[in-house]
Amino acid sequence: MSVCWELPHKYYLSNMNQEPLAERIRPQNLDEYLSQQHLIGPKGTLRQHVLNGTIPSLILWGPPGTGKTTLAQIIAQESKRPFYTLSAINSGVKDVREVIEKSKSSGGLFTARNPILFIDEIHRFSKSQQDSLLAAVEKGWVTLIGATTENPSFEVIPALLSRCQVYVLDAFSKEDLESLINRALKNDTILIKKNIEVKETNALLRISGGDARKLLNIFELVINSQTEEPIIITDKMVQEQIQANPARYDKTGEQHYDIISAFIKSIRGSDPNASVYWLARMIEGGEDLKFIARRMLILASEDIGNANPTALIMANNCFQAVSTIGYPESRIILSQCAIYLATSIKSNASYLAIGKAQQLVKQTGDLPVPLGLRNAPTRLMKQLGYGETYKYAHDHDANFAFNEFLPNEISGTTIYEPGANPREESQRDFLEKRWKNHYDYKSKKE
Repeated sequence: MSVCWELPHKYYLSNMNQEPLAERIRPQNLDEYLSQQHLIGPKGTLRQHVLNGTIPSLILWGPPGTGKTTLAQIIAQESKRPFYTLSAINSGVKDVREVIEKSKSSGGLFTARNPILFIDEIHRFSKSQQDSLLAAVEKGWVTLIGATTENPSFEVIPALLSRCQVYVLDAFSKEDLESLINRALKNDTILIKKNIEVKETNALLRISGGDARKLLNIFELVINSQTEEPIIITDKMVQEQIQANPARYDKTGEQHYDIISAFIKSIRGSDPNASVYWLARMIEGGEDLKFIARRMLILASEDIGNANPTALIMANNCFQAVSTIGYPESRIILSQCAIYLATSIKSNASYLAIGKAQQLVKQTGDLPVPLGLRNAPTRLMKQLGYGETYKYAHDHDANFAFNEFLPNEISGTTIYEPGANPREESQRDFLEKRWKNHYDYKSKKE
C-alpha cells in the first residue's frame, strides 16, 4: 500500500503522469534485488530453485514493502515463464478459473515450463476461492506464488498450504534502506537531474519502519516539496514535511505496529481503559479484526498463562467468534476479551520457561534420553535396560513416584519458576511437596 498523504495541488499537476519512485527503480533481476539474502543471496534456497528451474508453488510471507510482488515478477522473468497476476481484493472464483484455463492452453500442461500465477494478498481469498486453486497447483498446471502480510497458518487453508513452500521475508534493515536511497539517487532518471544531498537519514529510516516502498514514497514526497536547489535532506526537514501531511491510520504501516504495541502493553499493564481505547483506534482505522484477536490469543498465554488458564480459553473463543461473526458485532466480543485480559492476574512464567528450556537445549545439545524413559518395544531393548527403572505414577501414593525425567547431565535443573500469584503459588507448593530438594521449589513466602 502506498502512503496516502494529501499533497499540494501543484504536485498533482506536475506528477499526475509520472510513475512513483518505487516503481521507477523496481529491480529487474535477482542481482539487483536488495535484502532477503537468506532467500536470494548466493546460497539462498529460492535463488537455487530459480537457477535450477525447479520452482515450487510458494507463499511469500512478510511485512508490507519487503518486495514480495517484485520477487514474484523476477522469478517469472528469470525462469522465462508466462506470468499471470490476480489481486485477492477484486478477484473471484471465476477469475481464478479463467486464468487457470489460460495457463493450461499456454503450456501449463508441461510442468517444466508451467506458467506462474501470482496472487497478491492471498490471505483475503475465501475458502472457496482457495479451493479453486487446489487442482491446478497439484497437477502442475500453474506454479502458484501467493503474497501475504498475514500468517499463512491462519489465513491459507491447510490443503493449499501443504502444497506450497512458505518463505518468510524480513523487514528491510538499516543498511538495506540506505542502499535503496543511494540507488534512487544514482539510478533514477528524474532524481539524477536534481542537486540532492542526503545529510541525515534517521527520520527517513524510522518513519519507514523497514518498509522499502514507504521509504521511497516519503523520500520522493520530501524532494518534491522543495522548490529550490540544492535540496538538503535532514531529519528536521523530513519530520516537518511528514507532520504537514499527516497520514490516517495505516493498517500496513507504522501506526499499525505502534497502536497494536500500545494495545498489548495496555492489557499487560492491567489498564482496561487504555486497552479499549487502542482497540477502538484500530477498529475505526479498519484493522483486520482477526489480527487483533490473534494478538490477544498470544498475550493470554505469554502474559497471563497459568495464573489464569481461563484467559487462554476466553481468547481462543474470542478468535473463533470473530472469525464467524463480522463487523460491527465483533467489536463487542473484542472489547469483552480485552477487558477480561486486562483485569486478569498476570504471569509470564510459561514464556520464560520455554525460553530457558530452548537456551538450555542450545547449550547442551542432543543429550541422551535416560534409559528409564526410553521406549522398549523389543526384547533386546528390554535386555539393555530400556524402561527398566521407570515407576508408573498411578501405582503409588498421591499418583507420584520419583523418577529422573531430565537427561543426567542437567539433572535437577529448575526451568519452570511459578509466578507470584495464588494459582501458581499453589503449583509451587504442589511441586515442593513431591520433588523435595531435587528442584528448587521452596516457597517464596518464607
